[in-house]
Amino acid sequence: MKVEPITLEGRRVKLVPISPIHIEGLIKAGQAPEIWPYMPYPVNSRESAEIFIREAIAEQEAGQSVVFTIIDKESDQIAGSTRYLEIVSANRGLEIGWTWINPSFWRTRVNSECKYLLLRHAFEECGAIRVQLKADSRNERSCTAIARLGAQYEGKLRNHRILRDGYFRDTVYFSILDREWSGVKDKLERVLKEV
Repeated sequence: MKVEPITLEGRRVKLVPISPIHIEGLIKAGQAPEIWPYMPYPVNSRESAEIFIREAIAEQEAGQSVVFTIIDKESDQIAGSTRYLEIVSANRGLEIGWTWINPSFWRTRVNSECKYLLLRHAFEECGAIRVQLKADSRNERSCTAIARLGAQYEGKLRNHRILRDGYFRDTVYFSILDREWSGVKDKLERVLKEV
């Protein structure tokens, strides 16, 4: 399994490999405080955006992740970011995560189409047999959205992470397997036709 930076494009969104040229759009997209309670740190200032981009590029160069900037094609604005991480080529598995989107794009097709493009590429082009997704157990919106994709609940890792405010985070894990992909794909394609 080989996972490399690539541009993925749908009807509403384009996922492009992250680049320093995206800094202003990422800062603008990251201004809403409601994005950040469950994320490692906010990307809402020049300093934090520079760190975010620098870390993302370093992780890509090390083969640890592939980080995308989410572009809304309707407005030609940066909506946020998402990534492949926890890439384990030997076991043909990866995670989709570190996703954050400006609230002006919540409850639109943007997140669903992002997940569809990432899942389709992972299973159909990269040869993944397992894609995992996870969320802070308190983040009901994300847990519901992941389950709505058709991902299977796997369990909770208790005290999995210590957050920047000192909180001990429980992490909820979900996954989709290659043999489940065609059903998940059909469901997502139906949802995307309706939105």
